[in-house]
Amino acid sequence: MPPQPGVAEPAVYVRHPSSLEHDTGMHPERAERIPAIERELERRGWPGLRRLEAPAVDPDALRAVHPDRYVRWIQELSERGGRAIDPDTVTSAGSYRAALHAAGGATAMVDLLLEDGGPRAGFCGLRPPGHHAEAQVAMGFCLFNNVAVAARRARDAHGCRRVMVLDWDVHHGNGTSDIFWGEDEVLYVSIHQWPLYPGTGRPDEAGDGPGLGYTVNLPVPPGSGDETFVSLVEHVALPLAREYRPELVLVSAGYDAHRDDPLADCAVSEDGFVAMTAALRRECSTLGDVPLGLVLEGGYALGPLARSVADTLEALCAAQPAAPMSSEISPLAGEALARAGRFWPGLAAASG
Repeated sequence: MPPQPGVAEPAVYVRHPSSLEHDTGMHPERAERIPAIERELERRGWPGLRRLEAPAVDPDALRAVHPDRYVRWIQELSERGGRAIDPDTVTSAGSYRAALHAAGGATAMVDLLLEDGGPRAGFCGLRPPGHHAEAQVAMGFCLFNNVAVAARRARDAHGCRRVMVLDWDVHHGNGTSDIFWGEDEVLYVSIHQWPLYPGTGRPDEAGDGPGLGYTVNLPVPPGSGDETFVSLVEHVALPLAREYRPELVLVSAGYDAHRDDPLADCAVSEDGFVAMTAALRRECSTLGDVPLGLVLEGGYALGPLARSVADTLEALCAAQPAAPMSSEISPLAGEALARAGRFWPGLAAASG
């Protein structure tokens, strides 16, 4: 659909009906999440969004992250009707197909964002989520690591040497961190509640070998809300982006840090998600029109999830990003800058 008055060139919204075929029963990560989001977007007229159907992921792109033996295991589980992999991670007959399209939607979004004349922003409204999935381990509701597959696609198909992944899901993305732990092709920055599942993401976990310093964990205490999350984006993630100069920015966009979410104890509001999105848009523009893509992760209270995603997408598509919410650096952000400055000396100016 054409852009509405007052919004920029349409962002792309990637979807696929197979997301509803990943049947988890009464599990918090359930099929109803997607219709709730899309009903809210329909109510708002899909502002500034061009809807596209996600393809199944290219096998080579998937196997650039997950080995063939693991992929076939997920396929075989689904073909046998599915089962619980662990107490948190459930599969059904439709799970493999849904997971193929979830990863495929993320790679298709990257292809569009990086092509000449393509949209500069996108959102994948697909499930199952992915950031807990390690290369050979399904866990935390996740089967394939969609954002990691997308980041590798940017490198392999488009020659991107620097991809930044900001993960604002309330749970640490242990899978993404693990996949890129020893590599410098991705700068992984995670804001997450600590302590909380999966128990990873300590501030001293910074990568290894060529990847040392390319994992930046920003744990926050229970009760943290807009001010804390936005300050960490404005005063830590964005200065890191200026140092790193990414060619693509991806977001593991979980909405379970919302104050009404049942699975964690943070207090972010819709305004907080808008402010983080607007801050990223401003920085991507400043860095030279760097494309920005968001991949749905968590968020389990249907109403807050739907409103937060819709507000995020309005911020993504707005003609002008909203003004910054945070101007003063929080103590938590100051401490994080000092830690990251061991690996990124240019951050000293930001901390001053």
